[in-house]
Amino acid sequence: MEIGRRTMARIGFIGVGNMGGPMARNLLKAGHALKAFDLSEKLLGTMKDAGAEIAGSAAEAARDVDVLVTMLPAGPQVRKVYEGEVLSQAAPGTLLVDCSTIDVETARAVAAAAGDKGFAMVDAPVSGGVGGAEAGTLTFMVGGPEEAFEAARPYLEQMGKTIVHTGGAGNGQAAKMCNNMMLGIQMISVAEAFVLAEKLGLDHQKLFDVSSKASGQCWSLTTYCPVPGPVPTSPANRDYQPGFTTAMMLKDLKLSQDAAEGFEAETVLGREAMALYQRFSEGGNDAVDFSGIIKMIRESTE
Repeated sequence: MEIGRRTMARIGFIGVGNMGGPMARNLLKAGHALKAFDLSEKLLGTMKDAGAEIAGSAAEAARDVDVLVTMLPAGPQVRKVYEGEVLSQAAPGTLLVDCSTIDVETARAVAAAAGDKGFAMVDAPVSGGVGGAEAGTLTFMVGGPEEAFEAARPYLEQMGKTIVHTGGAGNGQAAKMCNNMMLGIQMISVAEAFVLAEKLGLDHQKLFDVSSKASGQCWSLTTYCPVPGPVPTSPANRDYQPGFTTAMMLKDLKLSQDAAEGFEAETVLGREAMALYQRFSEGGNDAVDFSGIIKMIRESTE
C-alpha cells in the first residue's frame, strides 16, 4: 500500500479552530475516522459532536493513524509539535500534512527532520478563508516530494477544490506568502481607488461596473469588494466581520517581508502594505476583516 493511502483512513488532526475545524469535519463527512486534538476544550467538544475521537495530546493524536494533518498558528508551534511530539510517536508510514501558514525555513527544517525519521511530509497551506474551509473549496499550495504529494492529494481534495504541487519542501509556504503579499497590496489599491472615487463624486457601483470588466479587475475587487453593495457577499456588507482578519493578513505580510530580507528580494509595495496593515492593526482592528482597511484610508483623507 502506498504511503498513507487508504480509501477510508484513520486521520489525526491537530488544531481544529476556525480553519482546521471545518477541514476536519469535511474529512469526517468523507467517511474517514478522525482523532482530533486542540488546546481548546470547547473546540474539542464541537469535534466530538461531529463524530471525532478526542485525543488528550498532540502525541496521542499522532499515534496509530494513517495520516496526520496539522493546522497551527505559527512556525514555533509547528516545530514544537512535530519535533517534540509527532516524530517520536507516529507509526512508520504515517503521512504528515502541515496546513499551517509558516515561514519557509521552518517548513523545510521540519520536513528535513521528518525525512530523517523516515516520514513522508508535505507543507500544504491554504487559501480561501473560513468560507472555503466550510464549503470544501480551499486552494492548497503543496510543497514536498512527488510521492508524498500524490499520497496527500486524495485527502486534500476532500477539503479543497484546487490542489497545486508547487515543488519541493517549503514551496507551498513560498507560494502562499507571495500570493498573500499580492492580495494585501491589491486590497489597498482597490480601497484607495474607491476612496478617490468618493472624492470625485463617482458612484461605487459605477466604478465597480467599469473596473470589474476592465484592467483594474482583481479578486479584491470582484470577490471581496471593500465597499457595501457591488458584491453582496463581501465582508463590507456585514460591517467587515471576517472573513480573513487583519491579524492574519499582517502575519502573512510579515512572513513575506522576512523572506524578502532573508533572500535579498526587493519588495517595496509589500513592505509598504505591511506598514499600513500594521498601523490598522494598532488601531484595534486585529479582528476586523482585512478589507476594512478602507476605513483607515478614508479617515486619512478627511
